[in-house]
Amino acid sequence: MGEFRVSNVQSVSLSSGHAFSKECQPDITLLEGLGVEGDAHLGVTVQHRSRVAKDPTQPNLRQVHLIHAELLDELAEKGFHVAPADMGENILTRGLDLLALPRGARLHLGESAIIEVTGLRNPCKQINDFQKGLMQAVLDYDADGRLIRKAGVMAIVLKGGRVRPGDKINVVLPDAPHQPLEAV
Repeated sequence: MGEFRVSNVQSVSLSSGHAFSKECQPDITLLEGLGVEGDAHLGVTVQHRSRVAKDPTQPNLRQVHLIHAELLDELAEKGFHVAPADMGENILTRGLDLLALPRGARLHLGESAIIEVTGLRNPCKQINDFQKGLMQAVLDYDADGRLIRKAGVMAIVLKGGRVRPGDKINVVLPDAPHQPLEAV
């Protein structure tokens, strides 16, 4: 595995209920194999309501949701007012192109936490309920007409630990060949 680059945590958040937005916190605790302590999406098996309805025994590949702060900047330029935690992320990053990471990239957060990127967040209709037109703003198309989902990435917790705003993020890429992220 090779080193990638260093970035940092801008904010951390959680919600004990299944609300679209979360609440910013001074810190969060990641629990190995489970997710964010106190968050509604904590668990070994899938916790997102739509996925539970389809198959509640699926592994939870969405234990931690990350969004890059640069997306909030982009949305502001388009006239949207989206603050940290508004789109339900647990960790808001800056200086890291989350969407370019391959599946299996490991993010070392703070002093001890390690998470592994599992895939892209597939935004649901709740995003338009939050702000009309936001769904279209977080979707794009590349030069070949392929859909680009910009609403963040999902991860699982490999090693627990506390995460705070200002913490550095060290990225370790998996061995090549790299697998591109797909919706999970």
